[in-house]
Formats: sequence, structure tokens, C-alpha cells
Amino acid sequence: MSKRYCSLLPASFRHFFTALVLLACSGFSSAIAALEPNAAFEKHVNNLAQELRCLVCQNQTIADSQAPLALDLKNQVREKLAQGAADSEVIDFMVQRYGDFVLYRPPVKNTTWVLWFGPFLLLLLGLIGLFVKLRQQATPTEAHTPAALAQAAALLAHVDVQHSDKYFLSDTP
Repeated sequence: MSKRYCSLLPASFRHFFTALVLLACSGFSSAIAALEPNAAFEKHVNNLAQELRCLVCQNQTIADSQAPLALDLKNQVREKLAQGAADSEVIDFMVQRYGDFVLYRPPVKNTTWVLWFGPFLLLLLGLIGLFVKLRQQATPTEAHTPAALAQAAALLAHVDVQHSDKYFLSDTP
């Protein structure tokens, strides 16, 4: 049956069609081969993007974030790497532009002490405040001195004497 359809076409057209199919197949194979280096390049971009913090989300890397700024930063990383910049050059560029905060693991130095030790300092201050508050509640205040207690007892006795007739009256109103 295929012979019948092939015989309807001129031989030159059959050769042209065969060459076109072979060319298309070779184009697909070269496209697939071209994607493999791009896949490796994208993996390299993502690995480097894992080292940079999203400035909008702050708890995600630019590789994980879908914020527009994170996508722009990731594109900048991609462009710098495509231009042939080394990883350290790309990171230095981002730090120069956005500061140490852009690093997901900022280095310990004078300008980043707050980032590294701030949470521990706040925890320590909170514990000291709690300790002071508990100490204040545990110590007796001046209102509980023996003279103050005697004065309170005398006032209660005086109130009981004045109002005792209200509580112990007969059943008649």
C-alpha cells in the first residue's frame, strides 16, 4: 500500500522529503545535545543561587523564592556566569551591590555581628528580665510588714463589729 503512494510522487520529491526528515531528526538530536550543557549550566546557576538570600522573603534563597526580585537576581547570576565570571566574582558582585545580608550564610565580621549574635543577646536579655521579675515577686514588700498586718487585722475587726447586725438578724425584715 505504501508503494502505491510512493509511486505517485516523483523520485526527486521522495529524495527531498527523505532528506528533509533526516535533517529534522538530526536537528532534534543537536537540540537535545544543546540542552544538556544548558541543564548543567542551570544546575550551576541553581547551586550558586542557593548561596544567596531573597531580599524580599528573607527566609528563602533566590533559588527557592518566586518573588520578582529573586527571579531578577537569579537572572543576574545567570548573566554573570554566562559572561564567564567565576562563582566568587558573582558573589562579590552581589555583596557589593546588596551588602552581606544577601548571603544566605553571611561571614562573621564586625558588620555582621548583629546577624550572628543578636538572637542570642535578645534571648539572654529576656532571661535576665524574667529572672529579675521572678525575684521581685518572691521578696515580700513593705505592705506585708508586721505593723501593716496588725493594722489590717484591726480594720477587719472594726468592719466585722459594725456589720455584724446585718448578717445575724432575725428572719423578720
